[in-house]
Amino acid sequence: MLFELQDLTKNYGRVRALRGLSVTVPQGAIGLLGPNGAGKTTMIRSILGLVAVDGGSGRVLGMDIRTDRLAIRQAVGFVPEDDCLFPGMNGIGAVAYAGELVGMPTRDALRRAHEVLDYVGLGEARYRKSDSYSTGMRQRLKIASAIVHDPRLLILDEPTNGMDPAGRDDVLRLAVDLARNKGMSLLFASHLLPDVEAVCDHVIVIGHGRLLLQGRIAELEKPHNREFELRVKGDPRAFSARLAEIGIATEPVDDHLLVALPEGTGPRTIWEAAQRAGEQVRAFRPRRSTLEEVFLGAVEEDA
Repeated sequence: MLFELQDLTKNYGRVRALRGLSVTVPQGAIGLLGPNGAGKTTMIRSILGLVAVDGGSGRVLGMDIRTDRLAIRQAVGFVPEDDCLFPGMNGIGAVAYAGELVGMPTRDALRRAHEVLDYVGLGEARYRKSDSYSTGMRQRLKIASAIVHDPRLLILDEPTNGMDPAGRDDVLRLAVDLARNKGMSLLFASHLLPDVEAVCDHVIVIGHGRLLLQGRIAELEKPHNREFELRVKGDPRAFSARLAEIGIATEPVDDHLLVALPEGTGPRTIWEAAQRAGEQVRAFRPRRSTLEEVFLGAVEEDA
């Protein structure tokens, strides 16, 4: 179990950020989704013990969020959305200092800092002032600082926000490698659903400070009974026109057709139409819900 929260509440004056949030999360790569103001940041701060909750309980990696705050922060790495680098420090100094802050001896922190800077691709820039780093380099430096102590859980808050495509790819590559090859559990909070799909196998959706939905992405993206993805060998537009003649609506999507079968018809109708047209069907499978559809459905139901 990665963490468990039970009836967690947190108020900021009259604003209720968390409203009895209860969730149990397994180890792995976990996506954290929710609209603005859903309570994601407050949940992260509560997990790290950076804010005191008003009610409920929680355990992170088996440790109590009320009484074991320091121990939790020593076992968890955190990459905040905001820029948190110290001005005037070079890369190696910043990462080594992060290691010392969680209790590593100075020599061990420095040795480990060299290792993680090489790992995130900043080995050649380790002695440069971080003030001169690009946005992507600064984000990778934040990741290096968060994993210098080899945490069991890494929390990334909007890690690709505002980045160019190359920098975004670098961060996603690191996140995937940490989760799949280094055995590190991730809590990946992002508004960019393709990033969550690229990194995570499990997702949590919260809204108005409470849990809306959770589960494995592969299980949440359920197949549709009446909608199919169709790929043919010949001209898809010509075959689409053939299907329209018999009352089957289609929509071109990338290199395939999205087919909506009306009530009373089945997949056999497609095969018969292809046979009559002399067309070869290369792929025909039920369309699955996208993560975006799952997310929007949960938020709309909550609203």
